[in-house]
Amino acid sequence: MSKKSQPEQWLHWLFQVTFHRSPVQQKPLLRLLFASSAFLVLAAPAITNFSENKVLAETAVSQDLEAASFFQQGVTRYNRQDLQGAEYAFRQAVQRDPSLAAARNYLGNIFMEQNRLDVALQEYAEAIKANPNFSEGYYNLGLVLHRQGEKEAAIIAYRQSLVIDSTRVAALYNLGLALYEQGQLEDAIATYQKAINLDSSNANAYFNLAIALQQQGQIEPAIASYRQALLLDPKNATAYNNMANLLAIHGQASEAISVYRQAIRLNPKNASAYYNLGVTLYNQGDIKKASRVLKRAHNEYREQGNVEQVEKIEQLMQQIAQKSGQQQPQASQTAPPSQTATTSNLVQRLKRQTPNQAETSADPGNLPVSVEFQPTSTSPGQ
Repeated sequence: MSKKSQPEQWLHWLFQVTFHRSPVQQKPLLRLLFASSAFLVLAAPAITNFSENKVLAETAVSQDLEAASFFQQGVTRYNRQDLQGAEYAFRQAVQRDPSLAAARNYLGNIFMEQNRLDVALQEYAEAIKANPNFSEGYYNLGLVLHRQGEKEAAIIAYRQSLVIDSTRVAALYNLGLALYEQGQLEDAIATYQKAINLDSSNANAYFNLAIALQQQGQIEPAIASYRQALLLDPKNATAYNNMANLLAIHGQASEAISVYRQAIRLNPKNASAYYNLGVTLYNQGDIKKASRVLKRAHNEYREQGNVEQVEKIEQLMQQIAQKSGQQQPQASQTAPPSQTATTSNLVQRLKRQTPNQAETSADPGNLPVSVEFQPTSTSPGQ
């Protein structure tokens, strides 16, 4: 059996469904210009906590005393990050008691930490086989599948975990993320809201909810979710940048400018925030400040080696310079820059580039020329 076929075999046995790695699931991230803004971070593996101070009989992990003893040794070593020693102890435990699902779960977590995902998947599947009502096992299985890119199978595993334990917030959070990544926005929104109802202190859930809402064109609810995320995590520069974009789209340019500046204060190298601030200033008619800020964006993108954005800003600045020169003799009689044909054309180009962005009733002139929902530095699966 090849390693590549292991997830299919285990999931077919567990869920009686067949899935394949479809090329559709391997689409480039370019299509996720907005989606890349979400905190694509999977909640940590679930662990069955057994206090080291409890008597083994109280934990009732196994009727086999040797198995229970090795299990307890494994927990102690795992908590001390002695993964090799923990693996040995848990192996001894399951040899003596193959039905010890919690030991299999810990073995899966060890292999997950070592990024040995196929082996981790096998252990979690064995844990579920030993205990079909093991919510943590299904959750962790979903986590492995999610990291492997098997989103549909991960969704099945997360949902089964929640059937057993509907209060598992991490499963709701990861389920919402997987649904979002599959383009099932309504289900993702509903799932994030359930997670928030159970844990209203989860800033990432509010942030990801905002991303999904903005994809649906629900601008005001998205802004409200960003505000809540920032109340819980006021150092999230990405949330400030994204909220400012929506404020600009919604016609609240003055507040958007203030929020962009907050994003820049938190991250002075934030090229996207400089760019969007410059565009918003230009749309408000403040050409001098816009040019200065766009130059800073240009410099930041150049330092990053982002040639495409550097060229884009150079073209925009040339157009601004030309438009300013054309309008200067009759400035008092012309419309503000936000209503010029040049800006309108660029806005239309933006809409073609981001088909998932919903139409709004706001004046198109209030849209940034190119709204960038910047990606977070947090990697998937951390």
